[in-house]
Amino acid sequence: MVLEAILKVTTCGDHEHSPNRFGVVPTHVKLDADANYTGKGVTIAFLDSGFYPHPDLLEPESRILAYQDLEEAHALLSPHDPVESWHWHGTQTSVAAAGNGRLSDGVYRGLAWEAQLVLVKASRQGRITEENIARGIEWVIENRDRFNIRVLNISLGGDEDVICSRSIIGQAAEEAICQGVVVVAAAGNSGAEGRHSIPPANSPSVITVGGYDDRNDLDPATIDLYHSNFGPCADGTVKPEVIAPAMWVAAPILPGTPLYKKAEALSRILAAPDYELGKLARELAVEADLPATLPKAKPATIRAFLESVLSREKIIAAHYQHVDGTSFAAPIVTSIVAQMIEANPNMSPTTVKNILISTADRIANASVLRQGYGIVDARQAVSLARHETHQLEMVGCGPPRIENGKVLFFFHDDHASSVTLACDFNSWDGQRTSL
Repeated sequence: MVLEAILKVTTCGDHEHSPNRFGVVPTHVKLDADANYTGKGVTIAFLDSGFYPHPDLLEPESRILAYQDLEEAHALLSPHDPVESWHWHGTQTSVAAAGNGRLSDGVYRGLAWEAQLVLVKASRQGRITEENIARGIEWVIENRDRFNIRVLNISLGGDEDVICSRSIIGQAAEEAICQGVVVVAAAGNSGAEGRHSIPPANSPSVITVGGYDDRNDLDPATIDLYHSNFGPCADGTVKPEVIAPAMWVAAPILPGTPLYKKAEALSRILAAPDYELGKLARELAVEADLPATLPKAKPATIRAFLESVLSREKIIAAHYQHVDGTSFAAPIVTSIVAQMIEANPNMSPTTVKNILISTADRIANASVLRQGYGIVDARQAVSLARHETHQLEMVGCGPPRIENGKVLFFFHDDHASSVTLACDFNSWDGQRTSL
């Protein structure tokens, strides 16, 4: 797939290049999202390790309604404060979902780029406790009406896999959903070690998001599963429900960091025509961390070296890099939920979840257990939400689970005249088991 077919590339001098290289397919293009819905009028809360007030959230007008530091009640979110290592994760999750792409001319905007945000910091100098995660969820519940919070993204988790009824995080997440807040959680990245999701991702009513790898290509044939946590959790609840991009996801580089300055310098050098390349490489050698002898090399050699650095550092534009993990798959689903609620504000969390799983599309010849109901379909989910008139109750809305030797699950379709079950114990033959 050629990115230039999607994105505009400028020409300067004798070399085709752009200060923003746009090396990754934007999320809204990957998912073929409906551009008519932007999360406008919807407030998303993010519970994470820390945040930076990024221009993609602040300009031209700030969309951050509130910032709550669970360790320092009166702390403010200021771009003038020192940048800390624990700020990057929450900055990237929030911008991936709701950034407007200010620093990329709108290219790397989230699906919910007009949504408003509430940012809840759960860490103390980077350390996150289960108590703080639960406190953060409880804070969102207490302030949901004040800020009209409809969605909560949690791209972090507790310490161990325990049943929901014994987890303070799980109980808080279930209560948030009962109070009308859709909770979306990252499944985790340890599926290769056979690990299951932990609180809040193992909570029955939470939308748990696993991941897939599209290899930065729009061809569905290239898609493969990511190593997300999966399978029956401590109480038999099977997770995840859906999967979303977990590799090649565009996210901001944390401003004020050495990588931020390096990316800017490298991008400026690469944007120069050949006759200025050596001169600019010499002037920006310190910021770009270049070998002293490189500016004297031929233009082709300089460009090849710079491209190798960009690839190694995962830099895709002057202020963005590509990231991986279910921490970023979850906010993508969160942004779809914001679009759905914008399309139909009257939906309950259960209705939202039902639409997401019913419109998801499974990857053929891939483990059903690892992908749940499959890849989220952003456009179809919003379309179905727009016309949804039902209000599903909380009872029975959980994912399939194993209990007392039985498989329990919930299914709702007003138009179904008959229902059959396809699963591993009947060799995935839907004609053999009628319900």
